[in-house]
Amino acid sequence: MPSSLKLLALDTSTEACSVALQLGSKILTLDEVCPQQHSKRILPMVQQLLSEAGVSLQQLDGIVFGRGPGSFTGVRIGVGVTQGLAFGANLPVYGVSTLAAMAQAAYRLHNASQVIAAIDARMAEVYIASFALKDEVMLATSDELALKPQLASAFNLTGDVIAVGTGWQTYTEQLLALQAATVSDILYPSAQDMLILAQNAYKAGQFVDAEQAEPVYVRDEVTWQKLPGR
Repeated sequence: MPSSLKLLALDTSTEACSVALQLGSKILTLDEVCPQQHSKRILPMVQQLLSEAGVSLQQLDGIVFGRGPGSFTGVRIGVGVTQGLAFGANLPVYGVSTLAAMAQAAYRLHNASQVIAAIDARMAEVYIASFALKDEVMLATSDELALKPQLASAFNLTGDVIAVGTGWQTYTEQLLALQAATVSDILYPSAQDMLILAQNAYKAGQFVDAEQAEPVYVRDEVTWQKLPGR
């Protein structure tokens, strides 16, 4: 991994707005819980970090974005802002799972080796997936699903399991059966953890052109349920 790697990461897929900037081994981070304010806050936060670091977008190697799952509108904002910035600076992009980012935070903050991440998905469901540590990186051990929390027993892992995300706060009783140790300091994904997950992807040449940036919604019903007449 080049020690001079410069990456910007941003996420607007949950109630939080998060931006991080990696300059070699140094990482700058801004996290803000600002529901419905993402479109107003994300670009000023990006500018603040770039100014703080004294670098321009054109000097970066790529942009990392939270690809979902999460709020339909929030995920779209993140992808749109990423594409706008990347087109303007001619930079490649890479999407990171919001659930994986929270799992990575559990390793960073709690030295977790097994994690179940669950975000409140509204409509009485959670976005959920399980992860296990390999070479200091959290890798998915399940698909990302949208399901009723009472159906989450399929994620019952053995051994010490850390539970992260807003889903555990909203559906505490329904998720009790998983017997995971809930931590209250990781409710939302942070862009700094997306940077870690994107490093191997950069090394492997998996960053793509801006027009190929794609969101992951997991659940498609959100789109058609909002159409008139449905």
